[in-house]
Amino acid sequence: MTSGKASDRTAVVLLSGGLDSMVCAGLAREEGFSIHALTINYGQRHARELQSARDIAGRLKVERHVELALDLRQFGGSALTADLDVPKAGVVEDEIPVTYVPARNLVFLSLTVAFAEASASRDVFIGVNALDYSGYPDCRPEFIASFAETARLGTRDGSLGNPLTINTPLQFMSKADIARECIRLGLDPAWSWSCYDPDPNGLACGSCDSCRLRRKGFAQAGLRDTTRYAPDAPDVVGEGI
Repeated sequence: MTSGKASDRTAVVLLSGGLDSMVCAGLAREEGFSIHALTINYGQRHARELQSARDIAGRLKVERHVELALDLRQFGGSALTADLDVPKAGVVEDEIPVTYVPARNLVFLSLTVAFAEASASRDVFIGVNALDYSGYPDCRPEFIASFAETARLGTRDGSLGNPLTINTPLQFMSKADIARECIRLGLDPAWSWSCYDPDPNGLACGSCDSCRLRRKGFAQAGLRDTTRYAPDAPDVVGEGI
């Protein structure tokens, strides 16, 4: 989707600290938006991404960065919020993995829209992707379109005829495309964090779905991922994902 009214140059970016959210924020900045960033500390096991979100916010000189605590560990239901093993064997097609956090983007987008309305912003940016992803249903374009209509109906500004725009600039990019955009925008991949299950030394495991998708994307783009991976990380390039 394209950005909203040219006269309103403030956008709220859902900034997880991952590669996609960093590139999404970089694209919003490139479009000339003043950025308000929202990071959700939901009790995720890969809490290292929270520090990355802070670093990215500082490097991109966002106008405001809100880190909101929301402990989804009380619900569980995911390898990211409960004591369940993170899969390391590769992405399984047409299967929603155990790393899916129930309704995460539904919850997070609701909070992002609330932040945007409170900030008098007409634009929200989220780095969802429908191509090289782990099969999460809340990354699909149908979900985004449906949520945009719900936000129009459920907000003051929307009811007054001024709905916000939900921008998804990475929606139909491959992970290789996203890697290329990262470098084109002058962003260092190492500023971001994708790994679901870092090793005891704080290095990215290189084996979880998120690491595999990221590593394959940079390899396909012919670009170097400056992220530090565990020395025993498998070679996933050329082996599907």
